Amino acid sequence: MKKLHMMLTATAMGVALALVGAAQLTAQSDQLIAVDEDTFGCITEMNPVRGFFVDNLLGDLDATLAVANSANGGTWPTGSMVQLVPTEVMIKQPEGTSAATNDWEFFELAVSAEGSEIVTRGFTDVVNRFGGNCLGCHVKAEPQWDMICETGHGCDPIPLSREMLTTIQQSDPRCNRPD
Repeated sequence: MKKLHMMLTATAMGVALALVGAAQLTAQSDQLIAVDEDTFGCITEMNPVRGFFVDNLLGDLDATLAVANSANGGTWPTGSMVQLVPTEVMIKQPEGTSAATNDWEFFELAVSAEGSEIVTRGFTDVVNRFGGNCLGCHVKAEPQWDMICETGHGCDPIPLSREMLTTIQQSDPRCNRPD
């Protein structure tokens, strides 16, 4: 009888732990910042920083700009949105969302004059149209840069010149469209 009681107790504890785990997953997914196609607009209407663009979906733009402009790096605040080109975006989700990505969620977009379409999104498995895994590049950034890649941050260089990037940014079809 004692053995049966121990088995039932162990089973009950296992079920309880599973329910707690499920609740944590639910709570974690409930805390994500809501993002849909309307979240993304003209890249050049965001705030320029050394050739890339930033914003903050939660309105904490000052904190986002403080980290973006810091010579020493820092942890980007929740809600930060970072773009180098119109079709790729990083958004800082709430702390604890993804340890593997420092809570950054990656997005691959299709953009047109009609707006943005999310092609794929996620944390560790988003691959851009050139076959590169977003995390595979950003994970190489030295820790103080919070996975943001720039020259000197430890990431592999991209095969685009500053002039090419500017042309790509300025050709965002979502910009200057009649509403």
